[in-house]
Amino acid sequence: MSQTSDQSVLLSDDPPLDLRLSEAELAATRERIVSFIRDIVDDAGAEGAVLGLSGGIDSTVTAHLAVEALGKDGLHGITMPSEVNDPEMMSDAERVAEDLGIEYDVVEIQPIAESFFEAVPEAADDRMAAGNVYVRTRAVVNYFVANAENRVVLGTGNRAEAMTGYYTKYGDQAVDCNPIGNLYKQQVRQLAAHVGVPRDLVMQEPTAGMWEGQTDAEEMGLDYDTVDAILAVHVDGGLSRSATVRELGVPEAAVERVADLHERSAHKRAMPPAPDR
Repeated sequence: MSQTSDQSVLLSDDPPLDLRLSEAELAATRERIVSFIRDIVDDAGAEGAVLGLSGGIDSTVTAHLAVEALGKDGLHGITMPSEVNDPEMMSDAERVAEDLGIEYDVVEIQPIAESFFEAVPEAADDRMAAGNVYVRTRAVVNYFVANAENRVVLGTGNRAEAMTGYYTKYGDQAVDCNPIGNLYKQQVRQLAAHVGVPRDLVMQEPTAGMWEGQTDAEEMGLDYDTVDAILAVHVDGGLSRSATVRELGVPEAAVERVADLHERSAHKRAMPPAPDR
């Protein structure tokens, strides 16, 4: 795997805020994540890890780092296509597994999802509800394989997704750990280039694969560079909304959108509530 990063790797040509890591920070981040994955597996007394491969940048860079931590035999990849997935991305997922030389399975989840749709047909017409069925089905398959093989399930969530709640509750965050969970999307792309992920995969359009043609940017209403910047300055950095608008040169509506996503998704970042004793 390449040790050379491409410092030009960004989602847009002119991001509101440059969050790229230095070469020293990249190397340290890589080492920290590799050690983290190894420790998670060792502490669990597991034989390795399972990872759902989507063909997207998050699962791809996580796969590369997991192989570095556990070896080829230590990672079992699973691709889970359905009728709403882009066939090219599913091909990319298999390509990642083959390039890394890991064992992988292709599990068609459409029949599983259809059983839910047939059981509760009145809910199947709701696009979000149906989309979440696909995501939660993937989580069940991941754990089915992980339990049978004494492995842990690696997540692929990044900081931008975690802070905005851009994931399915008990779905793509039903995992044992998130190796890249502290990295903004911009930094994930940079780290991917650093570990040798092909550029076409680094610059892949992010999608959760919930319905045909779905993209993260369209659903959130903002690209990840803008989301990253607002999170770093306003949510994580504590700058006021008006000061964030001035600092980043972004519309006030964009800051309000990210702040609203963060506030409304607080329940996803906490244990399910119980009444006071």
